[in-house]
Amino acid sequence: MRILVTGGAGFIGSALVRHLIGETAHEVLNLDKLTYAGVLSSLDPVGNSPRHRFVRGDICDAGLVGRLLAEYQPDVIAHLAAESHVDRSIDGPDAFIQTNIVGTYTMLAEALRYWQSLEGDRRSGFRFHHISTDEVFGSLGDEGLFTEATPYDPRSPYSASKAGSDHLVRAWGHTYGLPVLVTNCSNNYGPYHFPEKLIPLIIIRALGGEKLPVYGDGSNVRDWLFVEDHARALRAVFERGVPGETYNVGGNAERKNIEVVRAICATLDRLSPRADGRPYADQISFVTDRPGHDQRYAIDAAKIKAELGWAPQIGFEEGIARTVRWYLDNRAWWGDILAGRYDTGRLGLAKA
Repeated sequence: MRILVTGGAGFIGSALVRHLIGETAHEVLNLDKLTYAGVLSSLDPVGNSPRHRFVRGDICDAGLVGRLLAEYQPDVIAHLAAESHVDRSIDGPDAFIQTNIVGTYTMLAEALRYWQSLEGDRRSGFRFHHISTDEVFGSLGDEGLFTEATPYDPRSPYSASKAGSDHLVRAWGHTYGLPVLVTNCSNNYGPYHFPEKLIPLIIIRALGGEKLPVYGDGSNVRDWLFVEDHARALRAVFERGVPGETYNVGGNAERKNIEVVRAICATLDRLSPRADGRPYADQISFVTDRPGHDQRYAIDAAKIKAELGWAPQIGFEEGIARTVRWYLDNRAWWGDILAGRYDTGRLGLAKA
């Protein structure tokens, strides 16, 4: 198949592109604006493949999107392009509304125009796959799981913008018949993760001898999904999923934030001990909590397992070990980011 991936230089998008080029015969057109979190070197492993083409551009540019669809004639649009960091959305929500809502509308409008021009098997086989987050469901208590039927209750500018985009996608499916798919995933981690997010941030600050900031008392819970498992799930959905359906994708790996940080510290103690022999956990520092911090997310991924045969293959302990080792072995990748784009400082202090 021919697949248009939006946001394919980002964390999850680049993992999907690497998976598709490395593990399938599909062709990929990769559209990315290259904002601060778009890193072209994340695509180096597939850079020489004749089945991968990169185009720098904005999903809000309807003319560009329309031309690319007409020229490339994709069978699938895998729409990942989004502003994705809660803390940044607290400080500056404007970009989240523009990219996540207006950009998704633009993609839907152009996809509908393109799909209506198709005929026969090309038309019936086309899919618009929108990749979203579990944060649209709000916050859980100590028990329970998010299912595909959980009501939406977004709590941050980021999650509200993603909820809006989810609703647009389903509306285009219901109103116009566009064959849409939606997936809502739990927290991803793994190689090539931009260092503003918890796991890479802790690894990099630990190696730099800096304090390791943990929000509040560290009791907030997330379900962690290794990004390569997520890429396999996305492929399963757009290859075999039923149009109009939603699939939750989770890692079956709930952990408190403080447990995640301590697991990273213990892994670093083993793989790259501090010169003074002290444990990395000595660097942990509890800081003022994020405004409106959701207490717990947890995904019920039973539907995608039962209907599409997908389940995560990488457990949390193995995934953390792989991730820490990758950051130890690829200091040049994140060193360039720290030198030019991001200083690992605190974001999200509600000063929008």
